[in-house]
Amino acid sequence: MLIQKSIIGIALLFLSCSGGDITPPQFDGEAAFIHLGNQVAFGPRVPGTQASKDTREYIYTHLERCGLNIDSQAVSFLDPYTQTDTPLVNVIGSYVVTEGEPAILIAAHYDSRPRTDYPTDLALADNPIAGANDGASGVALLLELASVFLKKPPPVNVDLVFVDAEDWGKSGDPDHYLIGSREYGRSGIRDKYFFGIVVDLIGDADQQIFREVFTQKYYPALNDMIWQTAAKLDITTFVDTIRHTVLDDHLSFSTSGVPTALIIDFDYPYWHTDLDLVDKCSSASLENVGRVITEIIYRPSLWPKMK
Repeated sequence: MLIQKSIIGIALLFLSCSGGDITPPQFDGEAAFIHLGNQVAFGPRVPGTQASKDTREYIYTHLERCGLNIDSQAVSFLDPYTQTDTPLVNVIGSYVVTEGEPAILIAAHYDSRPRTDYPTDLALADNPIAGANDGASGVALLLELASVFLKKPPPVNVDLVFVDAEDWGKSGDPDHYLIGSREYGRSGIRDKYFFGIVVDLIGDADQQIFREVFTQKYYPALNDMIWQTAAKLDITTFVDTIRHTVLDDHLSFSTSGVPTALIIDFDYPYWHTDLDLVDKCSSASLENVGRVITEIIYRPSLWPKMK
């Protein structure tokens, strides 16, 4: 993701679901943290590498174990920096309650950055990063959501979307970020979802999550839903102040017709460094965000009533 100055708008056009609330099962931050560590153990999940493939297989296996329907989207991508074809794959895990009805979209990127922008040693600048927080944390949360659904079915359809190549571009080249989510957005998702939530950089042990500027400008009702839910659950790491304008996968989905919010802790000192490691993350932080999203999924009465 990048800090971004320009703004793209789209109207919020969904109505809240009429389904009844269900008391959600517990989101297990420790289990999510294990998923985080397992991803990092594969190595940097750079698109086209064995580590990327291993992570994808890990995702498939867990989603299948939890009873989700699994689909994938292969993306044809010519790397502008090497002029080589790089295979990209988005993974979609669907928990279907009612066939033909819209779903909630929960998304994260499973790739890690192919280069180190802020190395502690200049010799490391061309090395890919471990991406414990920047990539693995969001995927870990989605995988544990699948486990939550196995404990108790949610009242609505939910798609867990794992996008590839979010973090491909070089600094100053915004056209080559968000590649997987842009392709998924082009696949005709406008009428598939009530709304979406993207999670990124949510495992920071020193967690502070602020409202992101794009989401606040165009979908303040989604931000209200998220921060009010966090307050109701007494999760104080969601700070109810606006900070950071971020180019991330939520923009790909929003410009494709799906109102989407971004949950991100961008005050992370190890972002795009070689120190983005497991020891900088915590199970408590994963659980904080997981509890908020689980509450939203299982309680449609929390959703904004918009026309």
